[in-house]
Amino acid sequence: MADDLLVIIPTRGRPQAVPEIVQAWDGTGATADLLFAVDTDDPELAAYKKHAATLKGDGRVRFTFGKRRRLVGTLNQQAVKAAKSYRFLAFMGDDHRPRPAAMPWDARIRECLSGGPGIVYGNDLLQGEAMATAVAMTSDIVDTLEYMAPPTLVHLCVDLVWLDWARGMGRITYLDDMVIEHLHPANGKAAVDAGYEECNSPDQVSSDSAAYYAYRDGGGLEADLVKLRKLVEASK
Repeated sequence: MADDLLVIIPTRGRPQAVPEIVQAWDGTGATADLLFAVDTDDPELAAYKKHAATLKGDGRVRFTFGKRRRLVGTLNQQAVKAAKSYRFLAFMGDDHRPRPAAMPWDARIRECLSGGPGIVYGNDLLQGEAMATAVAMTSDIVDTLEYMAPPTLVHLCVDLVWLDWARGMGRITYLDDMVIEHLHPANGKAAVDAGYEECNSPDQVSSDSAAYYAYRDGGGLEADLVKLRKLVEASK
């Protein structure tokens, strides 16, 4: 594979996040490639395109502009394509920021995943070990399942699925000292905007929760774990 680690960031309505995230890459010494996935109907599209033009010379950073598919749809579309050319894939929200440490966070991801199929996540200073709100995995997981998150989900509960996969595979790594901070209204680190209102609305919470339990308890999770356990066995 030509490249090793791609971080996919679906983003909407927050173009100001782009330079902040790039600054976090610079501040942590990260060499991972970075893909901002932007909707073509985004009200802030012009601002995103301006950032894309400014960052055109940065070989780490790419933008994609496409039809709105919501978070899971966009993530899956980009991850399935990228799995063909990257060894590792990661997801961060546009409200996540990697923080400096003795060893760069992306180097730790590579180190943890170099031994075969697996999933790794760090401390977001909000959910900690309880939820993988930002996550990295070997691309063979995406190749095997043909998605990075169950397509029945829209936005919420994907962090729970990633823990279910990792535990079910027996290939889970939590790094408490690898901080990828989640700047969220729940911890007072972000203001509520249209994006948070939409994804945390009662209807969305109800819909994604129901979809998650249906996946977890209705056979979807077990079917995926059968595939993932075979992947682990084949790698030994």
